[in-house]
Amino acid sequence: MKSRKLVYEGKSKILYEGPEPGTLVQYFKDDTTALDATKKAVLEGKGVLNNRISEYLMTKLTDIGVPNHFMRRLNMREQLIREVEIIPLEVVVRNIAAGSLSKRLGIEEGTTLPRSIIEFFLKDDKLHDPMVTEEHITAFQWAAPQEIDEMVASAIRINDFLSGLFLGLGIRLVDVKLEFGRLWENDMMRVILADEISPDSMRLWDVRTNEKMDKDRFRKDLGGVMEAYSEVAKRLGILNELQNNERKGPVLVK
Repeated sequence: MKSRKLVYEGKSKILYEGPEPGTLVQYFKDDTTALDATKKAVLEGKGVLNNRISEYLMTKLTDIGVPNHFMRRLNMREQLIREVEIIPLEVVVRNIAAGSLSKRLGIEEGTTLPRSIIEFFLKDDKLHDPMVTEEHITAFQWAAPQEIDEMVASAIRINDFLSGLFLGLGIRLVDVKLEFGRLWENDMMRVILADEISPDSMRLWDVRTNEKMDKDRFRKDLGGVMEAYSEVAKRLGILNELQNNERKGPVLVK
């Protein structure tokens, strides 16, 4: 079997060279990190769940015309994606006060914000992903003004869609972290959604109980991380499929 060329390894995913030019294979690991990777663990099966959840949500976004890097799922842990030049920013859309917003501004966690707020953070673990303004972004050329406009417009649309989707499942979308990349097609370039959308990159609360169903369960030592991720997959209607695939073993051929 021909070994694949490693392109990049991050905290929760590995990127390999794809089968065709302009493609990559994205592998979802079970590794889990928090607090700038100072807290680490391996949660068996997390990569399988995140792969399938991200595939489901990216496909739904494609259906409503939101361009993204997802092409197709290859197996339980891998998906084929378009190769993009990642913009070194995290775009966070907040609907309810939680996490760093509550700490910075002294707003009680769980407070519904007057409107959705978009914040930018520089992707740099050594600097603890500092919050930056559009002025910083354009001054240091991390992204052009037009690219910022495209990311903001896309982020608003993604947030609106996901908020409605999850609300219909009894889940409140508290906030979501998005990453974008530049897709080059001949001499043309456009900004598209990249990375993943999963409980690793969203805060999800049960509408009735406010129970956390996301990575905060790991960050705050609440336990039940995999149970929470599985519940999200269950409500999305994809858990049974995952369980059936896991049960499949060797087939006896007569």
